[in-house]
Amino acid sequence: MANYPLFRMCGLSRRKSTITTIGDMRIGLNATALVAKASVEAFVEHAQAAEADGFESYWVAEHPTGGLDALTVLTVVGQSVRTMELGTAVIPTYPRHPMVLAGQALTAQSSMDGALTLGVGLSHQPMMSELGLTDDKPIRHLRDYLSILVPLIEDGSVDYEGESLSCRATVFRPSTRPPQVLVAALGPQTLRLAGGRTAGTSLAWVGPKTIRNHIVPTMSEAAAAAGRDKPRVLATLPICVTDEPAAIRSRITATAALYAQLPSYQAMFEREGVTEPGELGLVGSEAEVEDQLAGLADAGVTDYAASEFTPSPDERERTRALLKRLAPGLSG
Repeated sequence: MANYPLFRMCGLSRRKSTITTIGDMRIGLNATALVAKASVEAFVEHAQAAEADGFESYWVAEHPTGGLDALTVLTVVGQSVRTMELGTAVIPTYPRHPMVLAGQALTAQSSMDGALTLGVGLSHQPMMSELGLTDDKPIRHLRDYLSILVPLIEDGSVDYEGESLSCRATVFRPSTRPPQVLVAALGPQTLRLAGGRTAGTSLAWVGPKTIRNHIVPTMSEAAAAAGRDKPRVLATLPICVTDEPAAIRSRITATAALYAQLPSYQAMFEREGVTEPGELGLVGSEAEVEDQLAGLADAGVTDYAASEFTPSPDERERTRALLKRLAPGLSG
């Protein structure tokens, strides 16, 4: 494992760390670590604790072959929390027709007091092939998908004939507050679709340099051209306050080895100037981690979803204490 120069590898300079350097970036919690446990009760307890600790949002991923439905989980969670935004990060598009997903999202939103955000994405071909789903034109698929999903959610009706998907429908409107839609986007074409047709993007394993120089300008240009609001940028990265940063980065890399093999993420690593997932973690002392969070905000991240990567009890306590200190201060 390389000896990482902490601030240089994150594209940051050493600075005095204060809450104000984080600006308006909202801090939420990513619950991906619970997905394999497949216990709705565990999610409810986890989300209740997150809300009590001041987190502003709570995100659940959906593994395409994992058998756990993220929107169903959040529907149940939404009966127990009141102030947090709840979101999917992300639901793969290929297994579900956009009409089906729109109906489920609208129904879920009507069941909860807080806001729901629907994060969707193409996933990755190795995962989709396990379901027997292949497509040599993913951008066409995503364009068609959003051309159905977004009007159904935002306007309640659609009449669209695409190359890969079609739909003519008017949905029942169980909610007067429709969910926002985010798209997992890395390449220029998906970023333009995200900025031009949705509320923004949901990112994983993308660092501040890439966000500042690639993600934000590409998506913002498309949003401006479409007359849409400034896009949201939701970033999920592992976080750990620790006295052993090199060891934690090595463990992150080992845990996330699959992502380092995927071409879409390899391209983002190359843009960032890193070679391993562990290099992207927010890892170090309290001051160092807070500086790294400030670097994300400076890069244009509007929402950070903390993926707590904390092997020891001491690291869990210190990491959560830092996030608790920051999260309430960002609410107003």
